[in-house]
Amino acid sequence: MVDDNCFSSPFGALQLTRASRTQSRTEQNLRAWDAADELLLANLASFEQPKGARILLANDGFGALVCSLPADWQIDFCSDSHLSTQAAKINLAANEKPQSHIQWHTSLGQPTEPLDVLAIKLPKSLSLLEDQLLRYRPLCSAKTRVIAAGMVKHMSAGAFALIQKYLGPTRTSLAEKKARLIFCTPGPEATTPATNPYPKRLTLEDYNVTVTNHANVFSRDALDIGTRFFLAQLPGSTEALRLADLGCGNGLVGVALAGLMPMAKIDFYDESFMALASARTTMGEAFPTRVDQCRFIADDCMASAEPEIYDAIFCNPPFHQHNVVGGFVANQMFHDARRALKPGGALWVVGNRHLGYHQHLKRLFGNLTQVAANKKFVVFKVVKR
Repeated sequence: MVDDNCFSSPFGALQLTRASRTQSRTEQNLRAWDAADELLLANLASFEQPKGARILLANDGFGALVCSLPADWQIDFCSDSHLSTQAAKINLAANEKPQSHIQWHTSLGQPTEPLDVLAIKLPKSLSLLEDQLLRYRPLCSAKTRVIAAGMVKHMSAGAFALIQKYLGPTRTSLAEKKARLIFCTPGPEATTPATNPYPKRLTLEDYNVTVTNHANVFSRDALDIGTRFFLAQLPGSTEALRLADLGCGNGLVGVALAGLMPMAKIDFYDESFMALASARTTMGEAFPTRVDQCRFIADDCMASAEPEIYDAIFCNPPFHQHNVVGGFVANQMFHDARRALKPGGALWVVGNRHLGYHQHLKRLFGNLTQVAANKKFVVFKVVKR
């Protein structure tokens, strides 16, 4: 019988999982690695690095890379994903791997030591890749091996252009199992001063707010139409309510609620560190005297939320996790929200009409109200009985 969790590389065999809480068949059938991880590790094993060599791993999905590499390398693990970071730590522990040689950084953290190897799993977002190249290139020299890995179907010409722009000329490996590597030897480009364009600021005159968007935040350059529709349906109140903006992104929904509910305390949840940093700045500029009453929580949906704490939760759920499309993240959000709501508390959800959120929400809560709808989006409200 084939063990679907057994991952092998030139560095040895591991048991890896996605460390997911969802019971979705879609996600349960997915592995915690891809062919790009395999190809990258094979390349890293093909050349000898001295003990103490420093390697920066960016965007390691679920820990396949950090768990595989030898403990006598010094590793900087850099990710914008709380989920990826937690999965990597869980897989290290499950495989009885040491962690003392690993420095853990969020996407906004900045390693400081010169690098022998910069290894990047290409992210879905080109803006995140651009931000990372600008952050990490001061750590590179002509002796640094730069290797980017990705599945061919997700590689864009923009990724090659960005690496060449900020580090130097690129070349590629042959494709294997539909994966490919990009190699770069840093040249003068890596030492030329450059200004990081992120975070970007977006002034929304209709709402009298300026939004801060770090590089990995959804819809950085304009207000997306789903959020715009949701904002028009948000309720107001003068009560001292406890609210949550679940999957907060840049925090605009929570900030709008702060304006509509002047006595409310609002918690912002997201798995992206850049999203939470964006939300904190946006809230701090819009309501400087209230931001310290808010919490900005990196979480797997609302796994850490206390039961029956919120009067209302507002959610514009994602329909993908990294490059995987599916409703499993939204469904986990709905389950977590139900646990975290007080009896009589309400969950408000906006989504594309075709996603069918109403079916799962009605089964889970036993009631459902359609608050508003247009040709593309619908807003639902469910109440915890």
